[in-house]
Amino acid sequence: MSIHSSFDLTGKVALITGASKGIGEAMARLFAAQGAIVVINSRKQEELDAVAESIRAAGGTCTPIAANTGNMSSCQQLIQQALEKHGKIDILVNNAAANPVFGPIAETEEWAFDKIMQVNVKAPFELSKLVYPVMKANGGGSIINVSSVAGLISDYGLGMYAISKAALNMLTKVTAKEWGKDGIRVNAICPGWIKTKFSEARWQDENWVKQLQKTLPAGRMGTVEEIAGLALFLVSDAAGYCTGAVYMADGGLTI
Repeated sequence: MSIHSSFDLTGKVALITGASKGIGEAMARLFAAQGAIVVINSRKQEELDAVAESIRAAGGTCTPIAANTGNMSSCQQLIQQALEKHGKIDILVNNAAANPVFGPIAETEEWAFDKIMQVNVKAPFELSKLVYPVMKANGGGSIINVSSVAGLISDYGLGMYAISKAALNMLTKVTAKEWGKDGIRVNAICPGWIKTKFSEARWQDENWVKQLQKTLPAGRMGTVEEIAGLALFLVSDAAGYCTGAVYMADGGLTI
């Protein structure tokens, strides 16, 4: 197998949640460029349509399906629609996430706990369970859970978010262990500080950015394309022996 062909996704169907912007969008564009049929998901159809149109204009194949993955019936409908359109799902990227609060655990209200766990843990759990029999019947597949370095090291104000990502990391390991015999690989990516809308409150603070540049080994924030590149490796044949792992892409933050 050549180096080029090992990264070829031609004919594979990839479902990516939270793909109307940021990391998910970057993954969709890169996967499509490598030949995958990408199914992109988020809550707003108009945003998805714009991304899909851009991917098609670049020569890719893309199906936009709006659904709120925080709702379990919507998760089922999302998988059903993707299968009705393309007949299979070879790749699942659980990228959608929520963090509606910032503050100490003692002040986290029940509604915030429920929302964060619903979107960040229960949705990946449910979507992975739904694609499992499909991937098993097709002889295997690849699942990526987009986690966070917050799931590895604590950070003030992100307590509930960190707890949810730690749970997602363990979900990755458990499913990888149980489903490996079926040819299904499951891995997690833990991005550090990536310049996205999600982290905008941080990188718009010039003092914070200057401090990051001084203390972080990489000396800068990461880009969505850098996370997409790692994801491409993990879903490709080049990573055929990689499963159950939690990969940091954090510029050295966790060193």
